[in-house]
Amino acid sequence: MRLVDEEDNASVDLSVVIPVFNEKESLQPLYSELKQSLKALPYSWEIVFVDDGSFDGSVDVLKSIQAGDDQVGIILFRRNFGQTAALSAGFDYARGDIIITMDADMQNDPADIGIVVGKLADGYDIVSGWRRARKDKWLSRKLPSKIANRLISRMTGVRLHDYGCTLKAYRREVIKNLRLYGELHRFIPALANERGAKVTELEVNHRARQFGQSKYTLSRTTRVLLDLANVKFLLEYRTKPLQFFGKLGLFGLAAGALIFFLTVAMKIFQGVDISGNPLLVMSLFMFTAGIQLISIGLVGELVTRAYYETQGKPIYVVKEARLAGGLPDGDDPLKVTP
Repeated sequence: MRLVDEEDNASVDLSVVIPVFNEKESLQPLYSELKQSLKALPYSWEIVFVDDGSFDGSVDVLKSIQAGDDQVGIILFRRNFGQTAALSAGFDYARGDIIITMDADMQNDPADIGIVVGKLADGYDIVSGWRRARKDKWLSRKLPSKIANRLISRMTGVRLHDYGCTLKAYRREVIKNLRLYGELHRFIPALANERGAKVTELEVNHRARQFGQSKYTLSRTTRVLLDLANVKFLLEYRTKPLQFFGKLGLFGLAAGALIFFLTVAMKIFQGVDISGNPLLVMSLFMFTAGIQLISIGLVGELVTRAYYETQGKPIYVVKEARLAGGLPDGDDPLKVTP
């Protein structure tokens, strides 16, 4: 069995990355349909299946597929790490200049690959699928997704109708330095946009599930909301944490001072005992919270500087540099190679 080799430097035009978790019945028909669609495109390609700890026999099917096709690679996790980890591994091992992601349940249509790749030629770095005619239950899937997409779009500033659609096309250079944790895979367009990537969306076909059961439940909503708060902080305050915690701290100090003066005024003008007034305790609490938040911001500034300076990481992303003497000849890194 040939596993995708991290040291294999031979690149291809397209890599299709597919996370797999207990999708035994759909893998063979998906592979057949996917291969047919890819053969019709004028690109060199590979398929990278990432098994995320399946226990239903999916691994045996993947090994069988891979043994008969040297354009297929498989990555096998020791246990279930989640879709974000599976996609991250696929990004690391994929050799394509353009990386396509899609689900293994056959609800994404392989025929749409050529469409989303073609959209990249218009100068975009990420093309996100939009399941406008989504074939899922309205109450448990479509309604929560609609609410989440509006909230994410509003908070990140990257307005997409369908953050949850796995079918996306990425230029390799915009995701190679992204580090993903938790459920952050759905926020890749927003994270990449913060680094200067051009993002758009395209309506794609969505099909009803034929095999197995959905892995998504309403319980994931809490994790998505927490990761959204994380993304919002990273996008706006990653390099300036004091701006975030400092504002909260100053608000706490101002509120504490206001409440304290109110307590004193109540004592002077109404004769209210300060020692028995709960507002005094509240003012002390607000003072303490304000000082702690400012302190956290200062510590965050030190951590941020240590992170960037010790690892030599820049706080910017260069799209192109034209230095004195000109640039050496070479391929345009933003060009879609046919």
